[in-house]
Amino acid sequence: MSENKEVNIEEVSINDADIQTNKDSTSASNPDIEKLTAQLSEMNDKYLRLAAELENTRRRSALDAESRARNRAMGVAEKILPVMDAVDAALKHNPDDAGIQSMARALESAFEQIGITKIESVGKNLNPMHHNAIQVIECENTKPNTIVEEMQAGYLYGDTILRTAMVVVSK
Repeated sequence: MSENKEVNIEEVSINDADIQTNKDSTSASNPDIEKLTAQLSEMNDKYLRLAAELENTRRRSALDAESRARNRAMGVAEKILPVMDAVDAALKHNPDDAGIQSMARALESAFEQIGITKIESVGKNLNPMHHNAIQVIECENTKPNTIVEEMQAGYLYGDTILRTAMVVVSK
């Protein structure tokens, strides 16, 4: 009638094959196998070195592209700074003019979007990295080295100084 036959299936994995291959290769020290193993090791080493060199080249290329873009943006920003100075001067001359106020807000908004920030000066201590003291005056109510007036605004692009602020400092 019907026979129940049991089939035994052995589990075989890749690791088992590697162990078997290693046993065979160590037991039979065949010079051809040793030579091929050395070549394989050498090629694997070359591959790893080339992969690392390619990754380093990609990283350097990305950094160079970022640096070029940053330098271009800084160049454009430096060209726009005199326009901002002219708008600031016009605003000081006629502070109630709605057109000049609108231009000043538009330029400030554009600067903010680009990443250009104005260096805060008046009331701060003199920082030679951010401020250029062009005049020193006597002031009774302020501490020494405190900025009392800003003659020309200074600007930063990220953490890079585009232009230092020209300031008047108390003695």
